[in-house]
Amino acid sequence: MSHDIKNYVAGQFVTSKKLFDDINPVDGSLVGKVHEADKATVDNAVAAAREALQGPWGMLTVTDRAALLEKVADGIDARFDDFVAAEIADTGKPLSQASSLDIPRGSANLRFFADLVRSARGERFEMQTPDGAGAINYTVQKPLGVVGIISPWNLPFLLMTWKLGPALATGNTVVVKPSEETPGTAALLAEVMHAADVPAGVFNVVNGFGPGSAGEFLTTHSGVDAITFTGESATGSAIMRAAADNVKALSFELGGKNAAIIFDDADLDKAIDGTVRSVFSNCGQVCLCTERVYVHETVIDEFVSRLKSRAEALRMGWPNDEQTEIGPLVSRAHRDKVLSYYELARGEGAEVVTGGGIPEFGDERDNGAWVQPTILTGLPENARCVREEIFGPVCHVAPFSTEEQAIAMANDSVYGLAAAIWTEDMSRAHRVASQIDVGTVWVNTWYLRDLRTPFGGTKLSGIGREGGRYSLDFYSEPSNICIKL
Repeated sequence: MSHDIKNYVAGQFVTSKKLFDDINPVDGSLVGKVHEADKATVDNAVAAAREALQGPWGMLTVTDRAALLEKVADGIDARFDDFVAAEIADTGKPLSQASSLDIPRGSANLRFFADLVRSARGERFEMQTPDGAGAINYTVQKPLGVVGIISPWNLPFLLMTWKLGPALATGNTVVVKPSEETPGTAALLAEVMHAADVPAGVFNVVNGFGPGSAGEFLTTHSGVDAITFTGESATGSAIMRAAADNVKALSFELGGKNAAIIFDDADLDKAIDGTVRSVFSNCGQVCLCTERVYVHETVIDEFVSRLKSRAEALRMGWPNDEQTEIGPLVSRAHRDKVLSYYELARGEGAEVVTGGGIPEFGDERDNGAWVQPTILTGLPENARCVREEIFGPVCHVAPFSTEEQAIAMANDSVYGLAAAIWTEDMSRAHRVASQIDVGTVWVNTWYLRDLRTPFGGTKLSGIGREGGRYSLDFYSEPSNICIKL
């Protein structure tokens, strides 16, 4: 049964005259009608957020803010099944993933930053002065103000709370624009915030699109002090231009064309398992997914053969089936994009080892946004399908002969988000990892995250770092206080 998904502004659920469809990518059914925020609604949200900074929210102590974040996390856990259902309805991802990763990490993000902000400390310096009495300098962290959070559709709840947690923990107020493809969990979180008595205006949600809609209204708004965004690099560039006039603080986690390097001494069982995860998790719709796989020439034939078998064995089923391993893409429009790259690969001369098309189910899933897990080989390094981010369940496998060649191939990209290295030689692991120009390098694993560590990319993969104290640093402004003794 479909339902209305409203905006949430100044502690109230707000409707609009213009609505758009939220579509389930599993079978093309209608999830709900979404109320699109107009410019006046976004203005009201920013004004409410600004007012809340001066109101009860701004008067709360760090301890009180942290306690309120934990209360919200408790509310998420209490409605766990509702959040899982909303995540599945919007994304089509398997129940096993939504219930073990996306929703648990959402509440965990809030708890993590609540704990972290309690122990955050400023700096203190003593200095000599000409009169000999001296002075003391110390820093205090102040909130940036109103933060615009633009979250993506691939991990909508996890990545929204990843930004929301530190933004609220450091005393900011927020206006969230979820992806138009996945508005469900943001609307649910508004209900939880409301029930937890979070002061009106602290958390606002505006639904809509990019240009000419809520995204543009938010990023160009003079009352917004910072923008944090996860999504495509081209969109990040557009936001940067839009934010330039008001010199907003920016944090971007953008695209990737991530490489995996499998050396001849790698444990192939582990490397195959890890590469299956890094290529096909969430149907390849993770910015950290591997799309370029470089394998030593002495083991590439065995590697490709075994990867092919594993890809073809992945179970594509209904989300609530516990045996399902891979779901659909987020929309039929995104499916068309991915399929266009499959066709381009053939035109560029690729050998399609497996996949390359649309699966047939003989039921309602044929109305959804499904594509086959796909493995390509045989393309030159300058081919578009090797250079451009596809964001689907696909990888290109190519051979290398030397360590130096593998490093050069991995670094030959306009992106620099993540890489995976598979080797049993730890000297080689350290040596190679330090030479890969990315924000995160995994060795003999993938997507293993310690929330205290810096996360972000180089080149077209982003600006800044989030995670641990790096998030607290972005979402707050240090102010120095000098006391003459």
